[in-house]
Amino acid sequence: MLVGRVLGGDAGAYGTLVDRHAPACLRFATCMLESRDEAEAATRAALLAAYRTLRRYDPHMPFRGWLFAILVDGCRDALLARCRRARIVTYDGDRPWAPVADRADVARAVSSLEPAYREAFLLKHVEELSYGEMATATRLTVPALKSRVRDACDRLQSLLATGAGADARP
Repeated sequence: MLVGRVLGGDAGAYGTLVDRHAPACLRFATCMLESRDEAEAATRAALLAAYRTLRRYDPHMPFRGWLFAILVDGCRDALLARCRRARIVTYDGDRPWAPVADRADVARAVSSLEPAYREAFLLKHVEELSYGEMATATRLTVPALKSRVRDACDRLQSLLATGAGADARP
């Protein structure tokens, strides 16, 4: 196990963990924060925090879920800080995903979701975390997450069916 190797002093093993999980972390943070710079900062902070607190990691828990818990908290903090600053963030057109429909319309529709629903949708359908991993990452129950994902999908389907995704703004 890589975590055990890191705790045993093998710094290169943490590099392997970073290489394995950083792309998904950055993708999630970019979609949540809608800013590449903020996403990179949140991802770096999460990876550093994970390294610093690795001794507290429970090896019975999925590492990816544990890492995403740190990242989700960081993204939530960044969104709250943004609201406190009352800064308006505009859509920049640079979205890393959209496997279906028109990429720009889907990205705009996803960005129009409330952050809690966007978070649940991205964790499940973009990052493909299991509901158990999502529960670890968000500290919510599996039933609550299933409800959020279902509601997010319903809202997205409605937005895309009516063409509102084309005009949606956060």
